[in-house]
Amino acid sequence: MDVEGRASKGKPLTLNLEQGQEKGTQNDDYGLASAHSIDRDSWQQVGLMLVTSFNCGWILSFSNLCLWPLGWTWGIICLIVVGFYTAYANWLLAAFHFIDDRRFIRYRDLMGYVYGKSMYHLTWVFQFLTLLLGNMGFILLGGKALKSTLRKPAVKNMRKALYLQYTVGVLFYYGVTVIGYWAYGTMVSAYLPENLSGPKWINVLINAIVFLQSIVSQHMFVAPIHEALDTKFLEIDKPMHSGENLKRLFLLRAFFFTGNTFVAAAFPFMSDFVNFLGSFSLVPLTFMFPSMVFIKVKGRTARIEKKAWHWFNIVFSFLLTIATTISAVRLIVNNIQKYHFFADA
Repeated sequence: MDVEGRASKGKPLTLNLEQGQEKGTQNDDYGLASAHSIDRDSWQQVGLMLVTSFNCGWILSFSNLCLWPLGWTWGIICLIVVGFYTAYANWLLAAFHFIDDRRFIRYRDLMGYVYGKSMYHLTWVFQFLTLLLGNMGFILLGGKALKSTLRKPAVKNMRKALYLQYTVGVLFYYGVTVIGYWAYGTMVSAYLPENLSGPKWINVLINAIVFLQSIVSQHMFVAPIHEALDTKFLEIDKPMHSGENLKRLFLLRAFFFTGNTFVAAAFPFMSDFVNFLGSFSLVPLTFMFPSMVFIKVKGRTARIEKKAWHWFNIVFSFLLTIATTISAVRLIVNNIQKYHFFADA
C-alpha cells in the first residue's frame, strides 16, 4: 500500500507499510547500522517489555496524582482520554517504520528524513532530555524510538505489541490507580505503599519488587540513549560481547548511571524538573511529531477531515506545551527558594 505525500524538497514521499518489508531497505543517510540487534524479537517479546516497563513504580503515585485532585468523575475521564490519545499516537507512529522502502529504527532518523537535519537534531535533543534526564524521575510516556528489534513485518508486529500494552498493560496501569483511590480516598499517599499497614516484611517486599522492576523500566526508556552510545563507541564489526566491547560497555554504562545518579541526588525537587522536561519535550514527541509526519507524508491524498484532525493535534499540542512549560518553570522557581543542592529532602 503506497501513499504519496509532500517531501521537504518538493519530491513525493511514499509511505510503504508492507512492500518495503518484502523488498528490504535502502540505507542512504538513514541506514540500519547499529550495535544492537535488528529484526530479531517477536511481537510477544516486545509487548511483554512494554507491559513490564510502563507499569513501573511510578503508577503507585497515580491515585494521589490523578484521582485525588480531580475526583472520580473527572479523574476517570482524564485517564480514559489520555489513554486513548497516547494509544492512537503510538499506533500512528508505528506506521512510519517504512517510508520510501527505507526502514527507520530511530525516531530522530524518521524526523530528519521527513523534515531535514534541523528536525533530526531537535528530536535527538528532546529524546536525550526526556530519556536520560527525565528518566531519573521515571516518567512513563517517553517518546519511544521505533522498536528496532522487531521481526518483519515490523508495522503489524509493533501494533500487536501496542495492543497488548493497551489491553493487558492498562489493566495494571489503571487498576492500581483506581483501587488505591477507592481504598484510601483523599487520604491516599503520594506513594501508595505508605498507606499499607501490617507486617514490616510486606513493605520491604513491595519496595524490593518496585526497585527491581524500576531497573527493568529504566533500561526500556533509556534504550535509545544506549543504542546511540553503543553504536558510536563500540566496534560494531565485532561481537557485542567481545573482550574489547565488554570493556567499553562497562565504561559507558558506568559513566551514564553515575551521571544519572549524581544529577538526581543534586536536586531534591527532581520531580519538578521531570515536569519541566516532560512539558516541552515529551508532549511534542508523543503527540505533535507523529501528526507532523502524517501531514508531510500523506498530505496530498488524505481526506480533509483527517488533515484537519492532525492539524488540530499539532496546534493543541503546541499550546499545551507552552502552558505546561510555564507552569513547570514556576514550580522550579518557587522550590529553588526553599531547597539547596544535595539537600536531604
